[in-house]
Amino acid sequence: MKGRTVMKLDQDIQEILISQEDLEQRIEEMAAEITRDYAGKAPLLVGILRGSYIFMADLVRHIDLPVSMDFMVVSSYGAGTVSSGLVNIKKDLEEDIEGKDVIIVEDILDTGNTLVKLTAELLKRRPASLKLCVMLDKPDRRTTPIKADYTGFSIPDAYVVGCGLDYDQGYRQLPYVGVLKPEVYE
Repeated sequence: MKGRTVMKLDQDIQEILISQEDLEQRIEEMAAEITRDYAGKAPLLVGILRGSYIFMADLVRHIDLPVSMDFMVVSSYGAGTVSSGLVNIKKDLEEDIEGKDVIIVEDILDTGNTLVKLTAELLKRRPASLKLCVMLDKPDRRTTPIKADYTGFSIPDAYVVGCGLDYDQGYRQLPYVGVLKPEVYE
């Protein structure tokens, strides 16, 4: 049954942009970079739900350090499809981050508006350090200057799904990143 579900979803994919194997390899490399950069420390990874959870789970399994995890739900879209420019924290952190080394883990860096505002909000809480780790970066969509400290892949401006990324809450479970056929979402 599981294979049939994925097969049905595969029919909506125009092309596989990043294979499961390439994702796994790059995530392991990113984890090694984090392990090296935070040697002797115990960073707090903050996953931005919902999209980051699969990426973050894969990433943390390869970090060879004591880590803790927390999650946030943030939105800058409200009920529309265009960013309002305001960050609405729907679920805040449960842990106090003051004095901690914090890594924000996000599925995709797009316009940058939400992450710039979220970063500013978290810096007010006085962490020892704050870095950004993203699975995907769409630099062509950037409207606000922000750069991730750890980036999996730079991708073109296309509607992508898989590995946590969704369309209408579907396709997150695909083990690769694929470009969704336009007729699915238009």
